[in-house]
Amino acid sequence: MDRMVLKRMVFYGYHGVYPEENRLGQKYIVDLDLRLDLSRAAQSDDVEDTVNYAEIHAIVKAIVEGAPVKLIETLSEKIASALLGTYTSIIKATVSVTKPNPPFDITFDGVTVELRRQRDNNGNIVPVED
Repeated sequence: MDRMVLKRMVFYGYHGVYPEENRLGQKYIVDLDLRLDLSRAAQSDDVEDTVNYAEIHAIVKAIVEGAPVKLIETLSEKIASALLGTYTSIIKATVSVTKPNPPFDITFDGVTVELRRQRDNNGNIVPVED
């Protein structure tokens, strides 16, 4: 299986459990690891034969910068569902969302949630089993 990886996409969103997070907002970092067959695109050199990463970026941006949710787990799920629902060529998607500055009195590099989703034989989006 081939991979398309989009690293450290940075967006500004208003997600969180606390009212100040919804009011002030903060930076979110999104990483994607998409599994798909890229052989046709590699041979044709035609963007129509691949998943256009500019379009993927636009989808993720609309979600992260869109309507607020409380949990980055929910944000990650929305991204995975949107990508798998939009592009049938994507077999599996790993979505990592990092919130680098949670509103806690602690010092660390942030919290990251990673979700792995795939399409099952019936076309449903389900968690990837190890």
